[in-house]
Amino acid sequence: MSELPTWARDALAGVYDPCCREKGISVLDMGLVRSVRVEGGVATVELLLTSGWCPFAAGVLTEVKEQILRAPGISDADVSIVWDEAWTTDRLSPRARDILRFLPPPAAVADRDEYIRAHLPARDAKE
Repeated sequence: MSELPTWARDALAGVYDPCCREKGISVLDMGLVRSVRVEGGVATVELLLTSGWCPFAAGVLTEVKEQILRAPGISDADVSIVWDEAWTTDRLSPRARDILRFLPPPAAVADRDEYIRAHLPARDAKE
């Protein structure tokens, strides 16, 4: 993934993956923005999808384009989905990873019940 320009990060910080909007996880946190380039005032943005079946892809494309067009010096934007690279959880920001709390593969957990007990939120002393 190429380093995104600060102006693009600022423009896209409030664009959310529809599946994670309620958790406050942006397209940046999800690692969906592969690249942003500008030439002659025209921004070219490449996005990845978490799934090729994402029913919200058109909405994300539109919202990204709208936000990029608001940036100073940008006269047009071409936002497209890239199909030659698969999205993986390696692209998640540390913040998104903490919020989503992915489980390890079952083979990596010797005792399922103990793992669950160790990772449950602490209960109130009243209970």
